[in-house]
Amino acid sequence: MSTVYTSVMPSCNLKSVFLGDRNGIQIASGAPASRIEFARKTVECKESRIGKMPIEVPSNVTVTLLGQDLKVKGPLGELSRSYPREVKLVRENESGQIKVSKAIDTRRANQMHGLFRTLTDNMVVGVSKGFEKRLQLVGVGYRATLDGKDLVLNLGFSHPVRMTIPDGLKVKVEENTKISVSGHDKCNIGEFAASIRKWRPPEPYKGKGVKYADEIIRRKEGKAGKKK
Repeated sequence: MSTVYTSVMPSCNLKSVFLGDRNGIQIASGAPASRIEFARKTVECKESRIGKMPIEVPSNVTVTLLGQDLKVKGPLGELSRSYPREVKLVRENESGQIKVSKAIDTRRANQMHGLFRTLTDNMVVGVSKGFEKRLQLVGVGYRATLDGKDLVLNLGFSHPVRMTIPDGLKVKVEENTKISVSGHDKCNIGEFAASIRKWRPPEPYKGKGVKYADEIIRRKEGKAGKKK
């Protein structure tokens, strides 16, 4: 006489923690497991707080807007910039302000909104008031001089460093250790000041090198100080 063995399979609980509503997974009743649908969540792009602020245009600045191209002209110079399709510029005739807004509602447009509003404001301020970046040389024998259109730096190398001053920038040297870079284009000022600092960045032990005037150097304790 033969004996027949039967096995009872446990029932599958589809409402487990892994396939529940908490993970945004929905399973249709009576449908196979292959028809699992994921609930989509809409990403809401908030408007930039900086981007929605209007830009004040002084009376001595002329603004020309042609499509996605902006040109500003003031007593200190002239600047122009082309804007991407995600950003839209509007000139208010009554108040004379410039407003930067998003042309489309995407995450990339939300990121560009605040960026290009800041760049536009820097253009208006640059041609009307200008910008300035100050650097300071710290170290024995470190000094800077002007030779025509060149900035000559003595930073402890075997030969002096000679840098050509870009057009549109003004460089002044005070007390042979203080350098002032000014102009109407903030990007060019920052790039040239960074290239000066790059030759001898300040080291953290004695603070020797080229640093920005408002830069704070985090100092480290040397080996001699640790033995005490």
